Amino acid sequence: MTLDHYRGDRLAQAQTWASLPDDELRRRAVQVAGEKDTGGLISLTQAYLTHEGASGLLTSPRTVEAYTLGVRQFIEHATSNAVNLLRPGRRDASSYVAAMLSAGRKPAGVQLKVAAANCLYRALRWAGATEADPFKDVKVPKDRTPGIVKRPPYQEDELADVLDHADVHVKFLLFLTAHAGLRISEALALTWEDLDEANRRVHVRSGKGRKERLVAMSTSLARATRHYRGLYAPGGPEHTDGKRTTPRDRVFRYASPMTARYHLDKAFQAAGVKFRGFHPGRKYAGTRLLQQVKDFGRVAAHLGHESIDTTRKGYAKLATDDLKDDLVGW
Repeated sequence: MTLDHYRGDRLAQAQTWASLPDDELRRRAVQVAGEKDTGGLISLTQAYLTHEGASGLLTSPRTVEAYTLGVRQFIEHATSNAVNLLRPGRRDASSYVAAMLSAGRKPAGVQLKVAAANCLYRALRWAGATEADPFKDVKVPKDRTPGIVKRPPYQEDELADVLDHADVHVKFLLFLTAHAGLRISEALALTWEDLDEANRRVHVRSGKGRKERLVAMSTSLARATRHYRGLYAPGGPEHTDGKRTTPRDRVFRYASPMTARYHLDKAFQAAGVKFRGFHPGRKYAGTRLLQQVKDFGRVAAHLGHESIDTTRKGYAKLATDDLKDDLVGW
């Protein structure tokens, strides 16, 4: 499913709530909350995100997925602990936070789950089902461990091993994350016209916050782009692959981050390397560039960070010299 189709489906599903008269919207929201109907409450939350969220219909699939999982978990907790969703007790929200922390969940993960539960209550208030705002004053302890320590980048030898076991698609995706530093959503949204190997740059049109940027290609990435284009661009010998045809304008055949994750995980397993998600590749790119240029501003621009402070917080504790300037064999 393409991003356009995904958004079209989201809009259609949201309209099943947003098109209701106020009284009927309130009645249905009260009903699904009273029954702790997980599917109904998730659908209501997604409708709220689509119509009233900060990014509206452009909210990233990853955010929608994270909030969906968070709402599901909160409803499970509310069901197990007899929480009245429409009239929660004064300590129900803080008890939920305490339960997650006591189960060993990290503060950052708890923050995300609280954000999802908060979004559920914003949706219920939007529908007129309740005035409750139980998470308004809930505090979650901050994790002071630097991000570069909690979620370190992949190492040079790990990436080199994976490349030896990866197909052409996975290799090129690794180049875009570990050299260009693209987010997975940015990489999968690329079209062929976004790749300019002659001038060695990538045009990111779907950056975080809907911001565009130009990202410099390394020599290795430019070479890999030429090879990949020769095979998979329209007219290339591999553009049509048996039962499946790659969309004419899209660089990758992967329809979603979940599909890309499946294929990368297979390559990592074959190489005997633990797959820790897409972000450690992006961190490799930031780490490598910072060691080369010693300039947080340039790294922030390269990675598309909203603020240079984000880059400083993420990379200030970097133990230099752990990563080399070039990947062996790339």
